Amino acid sequence: MESKKKILLVEDDEVLASVYHARLELEGFDIREAHNGEEALSAALDYRPDLILLDAMMPKISGFDVLDILRNTPETMNLRVVMLTALSQDKDRQRAESLGVDDYLVKSQVVIGDVVARVKHHLGMDI
Repeated sequence: MESKKKILLVEDDEVLASVYHARLELEGFDIREAHNGEEALSAALDYRPDLILLDAMMPKISGFDVLDILRNTPETMNLRVVMLTALSQDKDRQRAESLGVDDYLVKSQVVIGDVVARVKHHLGMDI
């Protein structure tokens, strides 16, 4: 039996986090949550996720800074990171891309099914 793919869900809105958590679990993923940038960084090293769903605007350390640190840390530099954010401006997308994000999804422009589809795509689980 193949082990479940691990996803680190980094989202400071706990209601939204619980919705995504439930849906991703239904899809067969192993989920761990982090609610700020510090938690995200320690969980990335500890949990070793296959993919990180990363919010941009968070307390303590922003998603952009988390992404920057992940990309500059040997143990996490190759982790797949999908940003899921309310920031819809091109400059934010460009900033994320310059930091090496794998995908950039704007919350207001996607439904949860789209997010699940992108996650599966990046994990090579396309049907």
